[in-house]
Parts: sequence; C-alpha cells; structure tokens
Amino acid sequence: MVQQIDTRCDLVMFGALGDLARWCVVGILESLKSLSSLLLNSMEEKTHMSQLSVHHRHQIQAMLAACPLVPVITIQHPDHAVPLGRALVAGGIRILEVTLRTEYGLGAIRQLRKALPDVWVGAGTVTQVGQYREAEAAGAQFVITPGVTEQLLAYGLNAQAPLLPGISTISEMMMGYAIGYREFKLFPAEVVGGVKALQAFSGPFADVTFCPTGGIRRETAKDYLALDNVVAVGGTWLTPKDRIEAEDWRAITDLVAGSLNDIA
Repeated sequence: MVQQIDTRCDLVMFGALGDLARWCVVGILESLKSLSSLLLNSMEEKTHMSQLSVHHRHQIQAMLAACPLVPVITIQHPDHAVPLGRALVAGGIRILEVTLRTEYGLGAIRQLRKALPDVWVGAGTVTQVGQYREAEAAGAQFVITPGVTEQLLAYGLNAQAPLLPGISTISEMMMGYAIGYREFKLFPAEVVGGVKALQAFSGPFADVTFCPTGGIRRETAKDYLALDNVVAVGGTWLTPKDRIEAEDWRAITDLVAGSLNDIA
C-alpha cells in the first residue's frame, strides 16, 4: 500500500514538473517572440528614418555650387562680422561659413543674414546637436561639422538647415553614405592625404563630392578644384587674422578677388 502511495506521489510530482517545464518552454518562446518583434520594429524604424531627403541634398548642392571658395570665418569681435562679410562678398564670395569657435559666432550669423540676404550664411565647427539647434535658431542656412557622430548625422536628416558632414576617413564617410549623404567636407584635408586621398576616394565612391578644408592655401586650392569629386574648397587664408584686426577690408576684398582669379 505504501509503495502504491509513493508511486502515485511520484506520478503527481512528475506531472507537476512536466507542467512546469511546459510553462517554462512557453514562457521562453513568448519572450523570444517579443524580443524578435522588438528587433524587427527597431530595424524598421531605422529604415524609415534612414535616408536623407532629396530636398536636403539639393540645398547643399546649391550652396556649394554658389562659389568654389568658402571662407572659414572666426569672429573675435562682434563689430567685425558685417564689414568682413561685405569685404568678402565684394571680392566675389557667395558662401560664408561662420565658425562657432568663439562666443560671437551665433550673433555674427544673425548679423550677416540680415545684412547680406542674398548670400549663403551657415555655421561651421558644429560638434553637438545642441549647437546645431542654436545655429538654426540664429538663421544658419547650412551647418558644417569637423567630424561625424551618429547623433549629428541623424539630426541632419530632417534638420531645417542641411548638413555638410566632416569626415577624415572612408569609414566615417560610409556612415553618412549609408543614410543618403553624398556631399562631405574632408577635414583636415592636408593632414589626411589631401589631393591623393580624394583621388583614392573617387574609385569606390564615384557619386560622392567634397569640399575639402584644413591646411589649404591660395597656391594649392587650384589642385583640389581640378579633381572631379571636388566642388569647392574652404580655407582661412581668405580671412587673415592680421587684416581683420587692422580692419583692412580692402585688402581682404583684393585677396578674395585674386584667389578667385587664380582658379578661373
């Protein structure tokens, strides 16, 4: 009798364990199903947000086509912004990149947008999304970064001011390329290979164009612009610090006109 009772207990126990095992398996399967669904949704979300709009690309292309030279402007005194901008425009410049390297950058963008409404005015040296938003609020018509982060690339997809992302390697360029960017800033151009690097980039990425900046001089600008994948070059040689401090605006106008004549 005792043995029969033990046997029945064993059967009940095994039955309970079987039920528990089945519930565990069901639970695991449901968890895997939920995880799979989450992963698929995440992939779909990334796919939906993944591509830069044609409108944004056209804006960047129009900006770069406006002038082959892009002066890199750093404002050390707020009163210099407008006369410097006018001096550059008088020499033939149609794009002004105002860096956010000083506290006067955003104010200079506001001033230049008001004083020179027919010229492209944008923000450079933008390294964070917060700065990007501030530049847009100041009226920037484009944003240029020295490098890329996933956050900046993602924000630029739907930003009011289109993004020209800065890269120094093919791997960085491929991050932007994967989500629709085809125009990039190569920086610092002379340090990362210059003309030879851009020639190498053109092989696997024939549909990508560049605005190289960093170490380019008046004497070397023409070498870059001779490349099929370069549409413009940027440089600080167009905004010499000593001429700005001396408020010698005529000298800057002459420098710009001469530089444009060199590449004509």
